[in-house]
Amino acid sequence: MRLFEILLVLSCFALLVDLLFIKRSAKKTGLSLGIGSGVILLVQLFVEGYRWQLLLVYIMTALFILIVLFRHSEKMVNLKIGKFLKYSLSSLIVILLVVSTGLSVYLPVFNLPKLDGPEKAGTQTLHFTDQNREEVLTEDQSDKRELMVQVWYPTENSNNNKRDTLFPKDKERFKKYIQSFSTSLKLPEFVLDYWKYSQTNSYENVEILPTASPYPVVLLSHGMGTSRVLHASQAENLASHGFIVVTIDHTYSTFATIFPDGRVTDYKTKMTTVEDRREVGSIWTQDVEFVINQIEKLNSGAIESQFKGKIDLNNIGVMGHSFGGATAFNTTYLDHRIKAGVNMDGSLYEVENRDDINKPFLFIRSGNFKDWLANFDNDRNSDDEVTKSLSDELHIMKNVINQGGDVIYVEGTQHFNFTDLQFYSPLIKLSGITGDIDGNRGSSIVNQYVLDFFNKQLKGTGGNLIQGPSDKYPEVKFIKPEDL
Repeated sequence: MRLFEILLVLSCFALLVDLLFIKRSAKKTGLSLGIGSGVILLVQLFVEGYRWQLLLVYIMTALFILIVLFRHSEKMVNLKIGKFLKYSLSSLIVILLVVSTGLSVYLPVFNLPKLDGPEKAGTQTLHFTDQNREEVLTEDQSDKRELMVQVWYPTENSNNNKRDTLFPKDKERFKKYIQSFSTSLKLPEFVLDYWKYSQTNSYENVEILPTASPYPVVLLSHGMGTSRVLHASQAENLASHGFIVVTIDHTYSTFATIFPDGRVTDYKTKMTTVEDRREVGSIWTQDVEFVINQIEKLNSGAIESQFKGKIDLNNIGVMGHSFGGATAFNTTYLDHRIKAGVNMDGSLYEVENRDDINKPFLFIRSGNFKDWLANFDNDRNSDDEVTKSLSDELHIMKNVINQGGDVIYVEGTQHFNFTDLQFYSPLIKLSGITGDIDGNRGSSIVNQYVLDFFNKQLKGTGGNLIQGPSDKYPEVKFIKPEDL
């Protein structure tokens, strides 16, 4: 809970105690408490902003303030009610206040974890259209493939801009965005309205930090059906360590993608067969390759921007989560411009002719990977297509390790510990899509290993963590070739 939310809840309970136990003759106490609570209520509403979770607290606080202030009035009628009724009503009120407070705690206004790099992070959103590619995920044959990407980069923020919000600041765009999310999640729209308060650690449209040498660049792909917004903390943390990071929304494979003209696209991707996965994977791979083309134009000045000459095109990395992780592997294999890649808990969709990868690569898997390996051994000799694909994937991992790459898993994590979803609510953990590990701890571990990997491969520094087990991060386990 935010500061004034906590103070508001405390003042509300204080008012209730005053009404129940403080004598009416204690006029100064009542007046001071009523005025103070009124100030806290107004400050909370106008500074932090209204939240539906606190609706009962708002109503009760306002009601208690009125009763406390006016019960000393000579015109105030001295109502006599029995103790049973008095304490029954009080108990009901306390229960309602606890429920309201609980909703505020478990559906919090969250902010992303603080950056651990030496630099501040700036961000800028760009809209690209691939005129050479038809959009195959819509029925209109004239549609071209459009992408929204968000660039994160080191900055001084010399103008002292305010931190950027995680979701669109424009009210109409935010409303459309939330409508799409709430429809996908089958929730009333108002339930997600409080997301508008959540902040990143980044500053929008600020100048990039001047540098004597260009910055290495990392492209980041989200998982199927999610969004680039779920990887903001990873992107801005890398930016704070001297990387340019480009996060991609793979259009029609997200919860929602909003374009500059106000259009909002939702999820339209068909994923029912192995062949579907390969076809969609090809689209995503082309998305990444197209964005690299645009990055080259940004760097050359063919596309006017502040990034001209600031991007090190000789040191390009790619990373992703889930289906985006599989895309990171596929593009690393296919595109000669990519130097290194990271797959965060993504099962590969293309394993044919991929076992001779000779680039540095890092597989980071969730905590159940070891158990999955043990169970898979019993089915390894099956002839069905899925089992063969998984067996080929393990063979690829073994080759990655033999080529100097790594396969690790993080104990206590589940699939969505590799996204920012773990910060949205403590209730997420109950669904099982995140593990027992503390969200901030899990996020920090993933960030540190990704940073260490890209520092080594794209900057030629660091690399200590990916050499082997660390006492600092005992949750991280390294897989050996013989384990696969």
